[in-house]
Amino acid sequence: MAILTGAETSTPAASPSTAGRRPGAAAVTAFLIGLAALGYRIAILLAGAPPTNSDEGTMGLAALHIGQGRGLPVYFYGQNYMGTLEAYLAAPLVALANGSVLALRLPNLLLFAAFLAAMWALTKRLYTPWFATFVVGLLALGSDRVLKNQLISGGGYPEINPAGAALMLLAVALAMRSRDEARDDRSALAGYAAFGLLTGLMVWIDWLVLPYLAAAACVLLLKKPARRAWIALAGGLVVGAAPLLIHDLTSSWRHSAIPTFLGLNGGGVEASWGDRLHGGVLTGVPLATGMCAPGRCEPWQLWWAPAWLALLAVAGYAAWRMIRTDRVRAAGRLALVGAALVSLLVYARSNAAGNTPMESGRYLHCLLISTPAVLWPLWTLRGRVTRWLGATGLAAVCALALVATGMVVCELPRIAALDDKQVGLLAELDRRGVTHVYSEYWTCNSIAYISAERVRCAVIAEDLTPGFDRYQPYKEEVAAASTRTFALPSGSGESRAVRAYLDAHHLTYVAAEASGYDLYQPTTHVDLPLPD
Repeated sequence: MAILTGAETSTPAASPSTAGRRPGAAAVTAFLIGLAALGYRIAILLAGAPPTNSDEGTMGLAALHIGQGRGLPVYFYGQNYMGTLEAYLAAPLVALANGSVLALRLPNLLLFAAFLAAMWALTKRLYTPWFATFVVGLLALGSDRVLKNQLISGGGYPEINPAGAALMLLAVALAMRSRDEARDDRSALAGYAAFGLLTGLMVWIDWLVLPYLAAAACVLLLKKPARRAWIALAGGLVVGAAPLLIHDLTSSWRHSAIPTFLGLNGGGVEASWGDRLHGGVLTGVPLATGMCAPGRCEPWQLWWAPAWLALLAVAGYAAWRMIRTDRVRAAGRLALVGAALVSLLVYARSNAAGNTPMESGRYLHCLLISTPAVLWPLWTLRGRVTRWLGATGLAAVCALALVATGMVVCELPRIAALDDKQVGLLAELDRRGVTHVYSEYWTCNSIAYISAERVRCAVIAEDLTPGFDRYQPYKEEVAAASTRTFALPSGSGESRAVRAYLDAHHLTYVAAEASGYDLYQPTTHVDLPLPD
């Protein structure tokens, strides 16, 4: 079996009459698949999915403020890490369509297109053109979790995969050049500058891509760059990381990115190692790679995790055996394997993997970059029997991804209807003339954005104390309002607590229900935190 012996080469031999034509046909096919993938995602967005949330509302508010000239936020409101590139990309569109979730998400379509292009070019260089087209076809599909990561402007996720794939591509392309070419070729210098720029941007935006950045850097250093290349790389790095550098150099150490990021450990209840391994690996791998149903992983979908690990191990062994014959391509393949493994290990160690595996699966979004490495062992099986095993394996992977994508389409009306609650809530608040309201975290900034700040919202916790307000001015404005309105999800702990407090203190209030929210409007002024 070629993949185990190391006998396979980077590209199978082709006749002179077909060598030039086949890559072109593969590229055209990949391009058409990419257009279909974009069409699928545009249809999903136009249908009102995926549902928005308060984190996306926070990014929307940043875009709104940028477009209005009211600020230039460096980080996601309420924290000292995670850059706001999504807000800057969407600001012109948001300025034209205040409160539009679609306008906020449209730049992410371009990022997805860049991801497909980078993955095709990277896979073509490391493997073969038609395998690259197959990989693009698989990545064109989209499960619920994958679509959320790619389309929701919640901070970092739409950017990290195109950046990670581009960094790998640049590293491989530059490492394939001779030292003389790297010294004299202006395109090589531009490549080093681009590598530095993307590195700086990722350091500013989201550190989840660091394993892939580090792996790409190792490939890049296979051939020592000339001095001019180092200067170009350093210049790009400074430009890309400029927002972070300016902010952190003008802020106190405790408000800078590094101590803040190092202090993030998943928090919450200490999860057992069994829960971490189950949530981080058995659930995390199929969830992040697009094999799970919306909001859940069915038991029959979990088989992909051990298969994925086995294929990753085979790919790593084969790439190691290939080092003597094709050093750069072998290193590129090993980089994809190593970065995926490090990403998985880091995530599986966190409490988030054990406590909230379905929502925290987004932390493994970068695993999609390693798709070629994982599937290559199946693609290269050549024996009379083993080639059918490989074809069967690839067909099973495609079927699993197609089923997960089909589940999104089947459940689209239910998924799209989730945002109707907040739209209905805003309509009721407008009818009542309410412009300041208390609600829970996952409602507040969402309704503030989609109302274009017509409604300002402050967060209230279940113990009736002020909650986590990412945008502090809202907290002050709502507290200063002459009347109080509480709009809380029906049956939530916050809703029950507010009603119990008002009843226990014999306060008169108007109560109503609107689109799954309980509304309480005390006739007398009520301050927060509420007194005992």
